[in-house]
Amino acid sequence: MPALSSPSLFQVLAQAQAEELQQLAPQPCSVADTGLAEVLLADLLCKHLHDAGVLDMPQLVARLALSGAVLEELLGFLRKDGRIEVLGQVGGQGLRYGLTERGRSAARDALARNGYLGPAPYPVERYRQLLLAQTVHDCVVDAQRMHEAFTGIVIRDELLDQLGPAMNSGRAMMIYGPPGTGKTYISQRLIRLLSDAVWIPHAIAINEVVLEILDPQLHKPMPLESEQPSLRLDQGVDRRLVRCQRPIVITGGELTMDMLDVRFDPFTRQYQAPLQLKASNGIFIIDDLGRQRMAPLELFNRWIVPMEEKKDFLNLGGGRHCEIPFDLLLVFSTNLNPLTLADEAFLRRIGYKLHFEHLHTDEYARIWQQECEKQGVAYDPGLVTYAIEHLHRPMQVPLLPCHPRDLLGMALDRQRYLGQDKTAAISAETLSWAWRNYFVSLETS
Repeated sequence: MPALSSPSLFQVLAQAQAEELQQLAPQPCSVADTGLAEVLLADLLCKHLHDAGVLDMPQLVARLALSGAVLEELLGFLRKDGRIEVLGQVGGQGLRYGLTERGRSAARDALARNGYLGPAPYPVERYRQLLLAQTVHDCVVDAQRMHEAFTGIVIRDELLDQLGPAMNSGRAMMIYGPPGTGKTYISQRLIRLLSDAVWIPHAIAINEVVLEILDPQLHKPMPLESEQPSLRLDQGVDRRLVRCQRPIVITGGELTMDMLDVRFDPFTRQYQAPLQLKASNGIFIIDDLGRQRMAPLELFNRWIVPMEEKKDFLNLGGGRHCEIPFDLLLVFSTNLNPLTLADEAFLRRIGYKLHFEHLHTDEYARIWQQECEKQGVAYDPGLVTYAIEHLHRPMQVPLLPCHPRDLLGMALDRQRYLGQDKTAAISAETLSWAWRNYFVSLETS
């Protein structure tokens, strides 16, 4: 099979994906086609007019991500209801629309109930189908692709050959080992194995609740090159969906239990999706497991049902719940002994446990050489030997992937301070100086 890096092939595959998705999520041409209640869409349109004052049709199309045909139907309904008025043309640019006094009052009431102001939401029933149609578990990783994704990275082949099957299994995995062994770096790089795109809604509607999904900090759009802005939104894929890279969500010690549930902001009157929902069809990494503000057992208990049944239950408040497919690769990463975090019964549910170890001397030297190339410094094998024989071993400091980068960086800091050429060879004296500044010393004179 030709390499996926070929631009022409990528475009062909992307266009084929869009055509396939169009069968599942075509652009709606009427209010009924949207799958949403007319009152929800009418309230949303009024909120946009309340926010902007006056809008013409192209502006409404851009704001609500709906076709002109759907908006004409909504505008007709709102005109009959006395909530909007036509304000005429300006410079031949088309009709403009604004709220009447009745419409402004209705918009304020709508904002008091729900503060969401964005593109029209996607119905949750269709969202469930969408998640299953573009499931991350259909992304099969083979040995060749795995090793290509980690080209240039110093990592043992046997570890790569554990990560690959773990990715294909669909089960959660736990990566554990001493601090600084590259667990987080390697985990983040797994997203390179998932090169295809997914379609993510701006928001979903669960009855009267509008839940924001698309997060600019987490979701990276991947528009088709052939896709041009147009008012012809009655064709193609539903514009309420955005074509993005498969997401990767990483959280560490800052994780709290409320971040895994639907959150309601009483000031903005808006609902925010939990992290695992934003990670749907992608990867969710819980880094520094055991450092969170809640007990590990409490966190594990949150995942038992989703991991077993591949579905999650969102708590919307007021006794309301919603079932959503749990479609993601869940990765736990920890510096602690897994047996101190959970019992064997839960660890069996995780499936794959991958142990990261300290480096061998040849691996350490390869990383040192790579860092020299990045920093523009001549590689000196003798300096690496000096670091291992005269610094690491006497101090009983294990070899970690982060050490070459940090020690070389600090040595270069000193050379700049002394006015030396950046490309000048780093001496053993300068490296020893960097070592003393890098590690904590409890010795007293």
